[in-house]
Amino acid sequence: MGSAVGLGNIWRFPFMAGENGGGAFIFLYLFFIISFGVPALIAMIVIGRRGGQSPVGSTLALALAEGKSANWKYLGWITLSVAFLALTFFSVVAGWVLAYLVKSLSGAFIGITPQESVQMFAEVQSSVIGMTGWHAVFILLTMLIVGHGVRNGVEKTVKFMMPALFVILIVLVVYAAFTADFSRALQVMFLPDFSKIDHDVVLLALGQAFFSLSVGGGGIIAYGAYLNKTASIPHTAVVIASANVAVDLLAGLAIFPIVFAYGLEPAAGPGLLFETLPVAFGQLPGGTFFGTLFFVLVLFAALSTSISMLESVVSRLVEREGASRPMMTVLAGGLAWIIGLGSVFSFNIWSDFTPLGFIDLLRDATIFRIIDFFVVNNLILISTFFIAIFVGWIMSEQATRDELGLGNGLAYRGWRFIMRYLAPVAIVLITLITFINYSAPA
Repeated sequence: MGSAVGLGNIWRFPFMAGENGGGAFIFLYLFFIISFGVPALIAMIVIGRRGGQSPVGSTLALALAEGKSANWKYLGWITLSVAFLALTFFSVVAGWVLAYLVKSLSGAFIGITPQESVQMFAEVQSSVIGMTGWHAVFILLTMLIVGHGVRNGVEKTVKFMMPALFVILIVLVVYAAFTADFSRALQVMFLPDFSKIDHDVVLLALGQAFFSLSVGGGGIIAYGAYLNKTASIPHTAVVIASANVAVDLLAGLAIFPIVFAYGLEPAAGPGLLFETLPVAFGQLPGGTFFGTLFFVLVLFAALSTSISMLESVVSRLVEREGASRPMMTVLAGGLAWIIGLGSVFSFNIWSDFTPLGFIDLLRDATIFRIIDFFVVNNLILISTFFIAIFVGWIMSEQATRDELGLGNGLAYRGWRFIMRYLAPVAIVLITLITFINYSAPA
């Protein structure tokens, strides 16, 4: 749950829904969570627990056990690249959260106007030293937890943060219900206008479903290796997905009422949390306290996910004989920080640098936008496609049945059919349709 619930729910989901039709986007998103997200989540946990190693070690061991090519280890490397690359830009956004947590504590939002809020966010992004520093602080926090090991670092931290996250989120929803435009938020979120659905919205909803559940990344596989053999994998996956959706919807119900009550724009993009909400918190009764509480919530969500991202990489590095977990954590975290500087500079000194400008789709994309697009809308889908092939065609029925404990009944057959046929075909079709749509002349 700590791997799945994160910034994808509280930062990314609200602005994606706001930009792409509200209820229509949410309907598609929930459909993809149920039809592909949960089955893929089950598949990743199966790989992790059956292999008992890092994503690379598990895919290699399971492939060899089935008499298949050792090249399947590269699937593990793909999942690690998803987690690692996501961490490099994810930590930059988390750095904004840290900066705004400090601003809220200092009362910087009191009486702020929309124009001043936009200016504040622009100043945060334009500060090379400030963004570099907050990016470093967040990576260091993640490294500190992962470096202490699975039981003493990861497990203890997430066991505290996840319940705290839910409590804070529920408090904020109740607060929004009594102080803001709750009925309008309900209408926007739960009365879909299907005319707003197009090729782009379908791809974005699928990408968001996978990104939100951490499907395609190495975190779930790495955590699966630590899962008790007596635990039910299907039950675990359903609980994770349910909690994930609950956080999505609660985040929307906490944020949208405040946005609507003050005439702000729900389709404000990635800046929704940082340009619009401070204005509302600056006017709401108790806004300083609840604004601070909100950014503590977002920080907890960010950390719970970044821990799993880094852990998946470290779990591979410490498989090397004689490797030290603290040293490997410093190595992986330090490299993520260095690469993440490209995303930091995308908002200031490299804001005009568009390295893939020769591609129409990425004509104006900075390094931050390129990595975000490549990971969420491409690499995750590629990874999920091969995960489906791996559990559907490479792993034997006996191996997957042993892990799922479902026998050979309808539930198992349905899951295996989705992994063998439905998920791979759907991913290929959606990708092809989107590619054709983007390639067509304007």
